Amino acid sequence: MPAVRYLRYVLPAALLLLPGLASAHVLDADLSKLSRTDVFLTYLKLGFTHILPLGFDHVLFVLSLYLLEPRLKPVLWQATAFTVAHSITLGLAMYGVVSPPPTLVEPLIALSILFVAIENIVVERLNPWRVVVVFGFGLLHGLGFAGALTSLGLPRAMFVESLVAFNVGVELGQVAVILLAWVLVGRWAADKPWYKRRVLVPTSVAIGLLAAYWTIERLS
Repeated sequence: MPAVRYLRYVLPAALLLLPGLASAHVLDADLSKLSRTDVFLTYLKLGFTHILPLGFDHVLFVLSLYLLEPRLKPVLWQATAFTVAHSITLGLAMYGVVSPPPTLVEPLIALSILFVAIENIVVERLNPWRVVVVFGFGLLHGLGFAGALTSLGLPRAMFVESLVAFNVGVELGQVAVILLAWVLVGRWAADKPWYKRRVLVPTSVAIGLLAAYWTIERLS
């Protein structure tokens, strides 16, 4: 089955090569000259690009959540928990209520990806308690989003609106990842008896190896 061979070998290899394609955020617009609508759209775009293509670690986390049960409905509960959680910490961080150092947050984000990748390999099915775990990891990833947004800054006159726009952009990016995964994998492979052996396990191994590398790199 050519499609299965593609997913088994090419997809994990691509996951290991893609991080080199990301680049840093750039805010190349003079916000003082933009309308309120344009400022909102600017931060909406920044939020989206923080996931696609720049947020490769966040993409792998969302992809890992999806792959264990490759249908749209199960991942919605996890995505909702993740959204609520990262919205909380993103808002708290931008208002200065919490400010953990990136040297702590970034390795923990990598560890969260490694945890989910390993879980995908060892468990037989999606467990209800995973929603609670995802909520906890969402709090952590929200701090990572805050780090990127802090470096960009928020206009004082539209602080709340820009914060909301960035968060909505992040969500749109995550939804795009889920829908793409569904089109490429879940739509036709979810019910196949070989799915875990030929798709889930090799892809999760590749994600786990990359997450382990990130953890060590971010601790050094």
